[in-house]
Amino acid sequence: MRLTILGGGGFRVPLVYGALLGDHAEGRVTRVVLHDVDAGRLRAIARVLAEQAAGVPDAPAVTVTTDLDEALRGAAFVFSAIRVGGLEGRAHDERIALAEGVLGQETVGAGGVAYGLRTVPVAVDIARRVARLAPDAWVINFTNPAGLVTEAMSRHLGDRVIGICDSPVGLGRRVARVLGARPGEAWVDYVGLNHLGWVRGLRVAGRDELPRLLADPVLLGSFEEGRLFGADWLRSLGAIPNEYLHYYYFTREAVRAYRQADRTRGAFLHDQQARFYAGVAEPAAPALELWNRTRAEREATYMAENRETAGAGEREDEDLSGGYEDVALALMRAIARDERATLILNVRNRGTLSPLDGDAVIEVPCLVDASGAHPVSVDPLPDHATGLVCAVKAVEREVLAAARSGSRATAVKAFALHPLVDSVNVARRLVDGYTAVHPGLAYLG
Repeated sequence: MRLTILGGGGFRVPLVYGALLGDHAEGRVTRVVLHDVDAGRLRAIARVLAEQAAGVPDAPAVTVTTDLDEALRGAAFVFSAIRVGGLEGRAHDERIALAEGVLGQETVGAGGVAYGLRTVPVAVDIARRVARLAPDAWVINFTNPAGLVTEAMSRHLGDRVIGICDSPVGLGRRVARVLGARPGEAWVDYVGLNHLGWVRGLRVAGRDELPRLLADPVLLGSFEEGRLFGADWLRSLGAIPNEYLHYYYFTREAVRAYRQADRTRGAFLHDQQARFYAGVAEPAAPALELWNRTRAEREATYMAENRETAGAGEREDEDLSGGYEDVALALMRAIARDERATLILNVRNRGTLSPLDGDAVIEVPCLVDASGAHPVSVDPLPDHATGLVCAVKAVEREVLAAARSGSRATAVKAFALHPLVDSVNVARRLVDGYTAVHPGLAYLG
């Protein structure tokens, strides 16, 4: 079975390949095609993968190409993890937003809108090519903003595109761990949009254990979200929010922390990865060792400003292991082998969340089999969560409309309607600032 990875020169690709190396069952992925627009990054990641595969007799064969059509032909699965504009673009997104006093995070607030505006046209082109060149392929989307991009691609691929994210996986794992439950044996009642969801229950053997967690301040203080949001606020919500909701619930503190930081997250990653890729380019460099060291630093500093603001301390060792690669592998197995699985995924709503229409992509538990991912019926969200979900989905729809029409006015509307952008004039200046630095936004007229 052939897997094509778009963004194949990306830093996190070895996580996916590492998961594939552990799969020895019949029907596994036997060939991986890496595609990227940057040939140098492709060569670097191919070196890391070669060192990972050393000593594994049935390791999937790896080929690289900068030809997108060549990469797509014959693929059974297409894993999309592209970054339009690169990390330099992310740094611009953050810097321009923070200069206006609003959040520039890559998936949340002004930064997420900017990233979506330049990514959606590229993702739509990929979806059209997949439909033409590999109509039987399944697309697994990890490209951010994951829910928005999945919805854009679904308009051309229908239910054959499924979005994944490691945030709900990590959250469910942490909640299960503090409750003494095995994550694989717990049903996580999670619902929302990508980077905008809540755990409302964790059922083990039919019993909801979440009330026990919410009633115990010691347990609440023993894991990341408990320290990040505070026990009192979690008890008020009656749920455990996705970590990205810290940007919504503690906006002033987050913006202040990011403005006071020596450099933004995007700038940090840009410099860090530049060193990594330059190092791997040296013929004698230990590619896998360099990658492991760089990854450890990357994971340890994830959302550091938010944790510092909340006094949440360092990340736990168990939370430094990623997780999206395991979701991707489980998803491929379930579809390719009809091995039924329950996974939290980004899929079309299909009436699951009543305030949203059927085509809106949401993030919920799904039953997965050979026919794809099927969202599980969920209870309605409380009013405060419904309002936030509907507001952010409305912004995503304006981003899609702007990308389709090329309308600058619609792009301004997308920024202005976001809950974390507090002025239409700020929205106008954001569009001016972003179009000045991003060639990928030249289409906005």
